[in-house]
Order: sequence, then structure tokens, then C-alpha cells
Amino acid sequence: MNNILVTGGKGQLASCINDLSKKKSEFTFIFVDSDVLDITRKEDVVSFFKKNKFNYCINCAAYTAVDKAEMESAIAKKVNEKGAQYLAESCKINNTIFIQISTDFVFDGHHSIAYKEEDIANPLSIYGETKLNGELQIQKTLSQYFIIRTSWLYSEHGNNFLKTMLRLGNEKEQISIVADQIGTPTYAGDLAEVILKIIFQGNTTFGLYHFSNEGVASWYDFAQAIFNETQNKIKIIPIKTTEYPTPAKRPEFSVMDKSKIKINLNIEIPYWRDSLKKCLFRLK
Repeated sequence: MNNILVTGGKGQLASCINDLSKKKSEFTFIFVDSDVLDITRKEDVVSFFKKNKFNYCINCAAYTAVDKAEMESAIAKKVNEKGAQYLAESCKINNTIFIQISTDFVFDGHHSIAYKEEDIANPLSIYGETKLNGELQIQKTLSQYFIIRTSWLYSEHGNNFLKTMLRLGNEKEQISIVADQIGTPTYAGDLAEVILKIIFQGNTTFGLYHFSNEGVASWYDFAQAIFNETQNKIKIIPIKTTEYPTPAKRPEFSVMDKSKIKINLNIEIPYWRDSLKKCLFRLK
């Protein structure tokens, strides 16, 4: 029997993994949140791994409140850096393969072409910095790991940009959306499928990977697509980042090159608008 630990068990990515996990009876998934396992407490992590034998650990737990992290850097560091470190250390002791979810926010956005895994990371925010430091702790500790950077995650679960737009579409006649930050919306269900493919196939091409849906969009494009698909007539006004100042700086361009993961896992990645349709259908 293969036992798989999934942290951040109530979050949107873990929820998508949970949806898919029910199709594989030969794998046992254990979904935990901070009320069951506090990954920021080393002794708790060590004890939990001693009591349970895991073949894989998927770390979906993260401090993801990007703006709040600027004021709560100590908490962000505990979760995103120390939490990843403690899990990695226990994975090493227990011969558990570690799968870490990271972010496009490790980049500064000064590129004009898609970022590759070997491009230099230079985060602009505390969130991006703590996620990068988490990556470095894992790489320092383990040889058997997958670090998957993703971007603009949304799904039918939890709170995300898609859900916010759907709510605002019912409440307002007009909204302003940033149009000069460029990246790729990623359906968490597609990322969950990739993670489970790694596990189910016993893939051992360990390392750092980029995964998002195919295509390029601004937040304005993303919002426009959501309202087009739901036939909502709300007026959307494109604005510049400077017109919507936030505590944390975001990369202006964070499109990622997915060549490595497509080749090593032999996968085709869906176009972001096709995945958006799929997610909206499931939300109905």
C-alpha cells in the first residue's frame, strides 16, 4: 500500500487532489491541515512521520496572503521556509519522496520571454522570498524531490480570483482590473492531475519544474474571459498597476516555460481558457 501525505488539506489544490484520489484505491491519501499537523513545529512533524509511514509527501500548505505577508513576514517565513524545511528533513529520514508547490512570484518579472527553471530567481515580495527560501531548504536537504512552480491558481474550491470575479459580477455593474501584469491562469485541477501522474507512474526524474496552463493573459484578460464565459455584461475597466497600489510588489511578467515538465512527464498541457470552461462547468 502506498501512503501519501497531503498538507494544507483544506486548500484548493489539496481539494482537487482529493477529488482525483478517489479513483485510485491502491493508494491511501492522508489529508491534514494545521489543526492536525502544524508544519511549523519541528517536533510535531518528526512525531507525525514516526507514527505514519509515507511514500510521498505533497506539501500544499503555504502562507499565500501576498499583501498580508509584507506585515506578517515572521509567520510567512515559519510556514513557507521552516515548514518546508521540517517536512524535507523528515522525508529524508523516512525515505519519503517530497513534492513541493512553489510559485512564479520567485521571479522579478523583468523578462520578456518565458522563465525557465534555471533562470535566476529574484523575488519582489516577502511571499516570493519565503517561497524561494523554502525551495532552497528542500534542495539543500534532499535528492528525491519535485518542486513545482505554478501561477495564478484557481479552482471550484476555496477562495481565488475566479470566485471573486463571479461574486463581483453579481454585486457590481463596473469593476477595474489590472491589465499590465502578464502571466498564466492555472486550473488547480490540471496541476493536481500532474502531481498524481508523477506518483502513479513512479516517476523519478526529480528536480525543479514549471507548470501552468498554456497561453498568456493579463488579470484583465482573465476577468474578461470569466465574464464572457458566464455571459455577464459587467463593464471591466483596464487599469495600470500604479493605479491599484498594493503592499506587495508583483512581477509584471511571470509567464513560465513548461518544456521540461512536458518532456519529462510526457504530458500535454491544456490552454488556459479551455481549463477555465472546465472549471466553470464543474462549479455549476
